[in-house]
Amino acid sequence: MKTAKVPVSMKAEETDVETSGANHLGMERLIFFSDAVFAIAITLLALDIRLPPGSEGLNDSELFLALLGLTNQYLAYLLSFLVIGSFWIGHHRKFRFIKRYDSRLLLLNLLFLSVIAFVPFPTSVISAYGNRTATIFYAITMVLAGLLFIALWQHALQKNLIEKSLDLRTRQREFIAPLIFVLVFLLSIGVAFINENLAKFFWLIFLPISLYVNNR
Repeated sequence: MKTAKVPVSMKAEETDVETSGANHLGMERLIFFSDAVFAIAITLLALDIRLPPGSEGLNDSELFLALLGLTNQYLAYLLSFLVIGSFWIGHHRKFRFIKRYDSRLLLLNLLFLSVIAFVPFPTSVISAYGNRTATIFYAITMVLAGLLFIALWQHALQKNLIEKSLDLRTRQREFIAPLIFVLVFLLSIGVAFINENLAKFFWLIFLPISLYVNNR
C-alpha cells in the first residue's frame, strides 16, 4: 500500500502556522508576566505608607498631625507611581509594535522588570531620608530602568522583531521618550550635589516632556 506524499509547500505552511501560534502564545505570556510585575510594584508602593509605631491610641488631632507628617511618603509614592505608570504605558505601546521575540528580548525584558520590581525600595529610602544619598540612589535606579528599556527597543529594531510597516517617526519616538527620561534623571544626580531638593523637583520635568513626545 502506497503512502500519499505531502507536498513540501504544504509542510512548510503547516510549520509556519505552528511557529506563528507558538510565537503568539509566547508573546501573550511575556506581556501577562510584565503586567503582573508592574501591578505588584505599584501595589507595594502603597503598602509602604504606614503610620509610625505607637500610633494606635491617637485622638483626632494627633492622628491628623500624624497623617500630615507622612508628606514625604505621599510625595515619594506619587512620584514612583507616575514613573512606573509611565514605564507601563511605554511598555504597553512598544509591545503593540513588537510582534516577535527571541531569547535576548526575553532577557532584556526580564532585566528591565527586575528594576521595576526594585523601585519600591528606593522609594521607601527617599521617603524616610530624602538626603543627597537617597536622592542619588533613587535617580540611579531610574537611569538603569530607562537604559534597559532603551536596550530592549533597540534590540527589537535591530533584529526586526517589530511590525514591518512601522514608520520611522514612531520608531524614533519610542527611542526618544525613554532617552529623555534617562537624561533628566542623569542630570538630576549632578543637581543633587548642589541641592537634593532641587534635584527632586527637577524630576518633574520628565512628565510634560514625556507627554509632549508621546503625543507628537
